[in-house]
Amino acid sequence: MITARLTASPVYNRLFWLTYAANTVLVLANALTFRFAEFVTFLGGTEQMTGTVISVGVLASVVARFRLGQDIDSCGTRRLWLTSTVLFGIACGLLVLTDGITWVLYVARIAFSIGIAGMFTCSMVNIQNVVPAERRTEAIGSLGTSGFFGMILGSLLGDVVFAALPDGSGRFTVLFSTALALGVVYLALVMVITRGESRPERRRQHPPIFWLIGRYWPGSVMLVALVMGAGLVVTTVFLTRLATERGIASIGTFFIGYSLSALVCRVGTRKWSRTVGRRRMIAIGLCGHTIGHLLLMSVWSEWQLVVPAVFCGLGHGLLFPAVTSLGSGSFPVHFRGTGTTIALGMCELGTAIFSPLLGWIIDTRGFNTMYAFSATLTVTLGSIYLVRSRHLVDDERLRTTAVDEVRRASDLPPVSVRIARDPATDTDLKIPVLTPDKSVDVSA
Repeated sequence: MITARLTASPVYNRLFWLTYAANTVLVLANALTFRFAEFVTFLGGTEQMTGTVISVGVLASVVARFRLGQDIDSCGTRRLWLTSTVLFGIACGLLVLTDGITWVLYVARIAFSIGIAGMFTCSMVNIQNVVPAERRTEAIGSLGTSGFFGMILGSLLGDVVFAALPDGSGRFTVLFSTALALGVVYLALVMVITRGESRPERRRQHPPIFWLIGRYWPGSVMLVALVMGAGLVVTTVFLTRLATERGIASIGTFFIGYSLSALVCRVGTRKWSRTVGRRRMIAIGLCGHTIGHLLLMSVWSEWQLVVPAVFCGLGHGLLFPAVTSLGSGSFPVHFRGTGTTIALGMCELGTAIFSPLLGWIIDTRGFNTMYAFSATLTVTLGSIYLVRSRHLVDDERLRTTAVDEVRRASDLPPVSVRIARDPATDTDLKIPVLTPDKSVDVSA
C-alpha cells in the first residue's frame, strides 16, 4: 500500500538545481573525451581498435552495475556517488599518462566507464527518489537538459583546444587534465547534494540480483536501450573520425545543433509522459534517430551537420527519459537503484556490443555502410518493441488521470494507491480501477 498526498511535492527545488549544476559539469567533462577516437588513432590504433577499447570499458561497467544497484538500494547514493567520482578522476589522470596502446589505456577506459556509470546512475536514482511517482519521467527529462549545455560547452572547448594547439600529445593532455579538474568540481557538488542523506531502512535480506532481474525485468523496452547505446557510438565515438576523414574542421556544430534540438524537445515535451504516453515518445524518438543517421551519410561540410544533428537530438531528447523511466519503473521503489542500473546498463551493453562492430564496418566498408547498418538496427529493434507493447497502457498517464478524478470526487487530501505488479508484463504499465472508497486499484 502506497499513500500519496494530493499536495504535489516540489520537483524544481534546491536539490534539483544543485543536481542540475553537477550534471552539467559531468557532461562537460565527458564531452571533452569525445575526441577519444582521435586519441587512439594518434597512439597508432585503428577504428576497430577504438571500438574494442571502448567495448572492454563498457563491459566492465555493465558487470559493475550488478553490484552497483544493490549497493545503492542498501546503502543509499552518497557512498557510491563519491566513490564513482573519485574513480572518474583516476581514469582522467591515467589517460594523461598514457603514451601507447598498452594495458594502461584499457585500465583507464575501464575506470572511466565504471566511474561515469556510477555517477549518472546515482544522479538518476537520487532525483527519482524525491519526486512524485507520476512525475519521474518529467524529472529525468528535465535533469537531462543540463547535459545538453555541458555537451555544447565541452564540444566547443574540444574544438578550441584542437584549433589552438599543434598536432601532438599536448592536445589530449589539455583535454584530459581539464576533465580531471571538472571531476574535482563535481565531487564538491556531490558532497553538498548528499550531505545529511539518511541510509535506507535496513532489510533482512536483499534478493539476489538475478532473481530481481527475472522478477521485474522491464521487457522489450530494453531493446530500445540497446539502440540508444549503438546511437551513442555513432555520434560520440566515430563522428570525430568522420569529420577528420572528410576534412570537416569542427564537430562543435553538430553537438550545438544536437543539444539545442534535444533541449527544446525536452522542455516542450516534459509533460508528454502523462499526456501523450511514453510508448509514443519512443516511437517518435526512434524515427529521429533513424533519419539523423541516414542524413549523416551525405555530410561533407560543417554546415551540413546541422540537420542530422537536429534529428539525432530529437531522438535522444525523447528516448532517454522514456526508456529510463519505463526500465526502472518496473522495479519497486526500494529496488529503484537496481532498476535504474539495469535500464542504463542495457544502454551501455548496446555500446559495448556495437562499438567494435561499427568500427569494423568503417574499416572494411566505410562510414556510409556503418550509418546504413545503424539505421536498419534502429528500425528493426524499435519495431519489435512497438509491436510487443501495442496492447499496453501507460501507468503514468493513468496515475495522473486517477489522481485528477479523486480530486474532483473528494476534498480529502490522501489518495491510497495499491499497485499489483505482474512479472510477465512488458513494462510497468497497468490498468487502474477506481474503487468506491476513492482509492485507485492498479492491476493487470
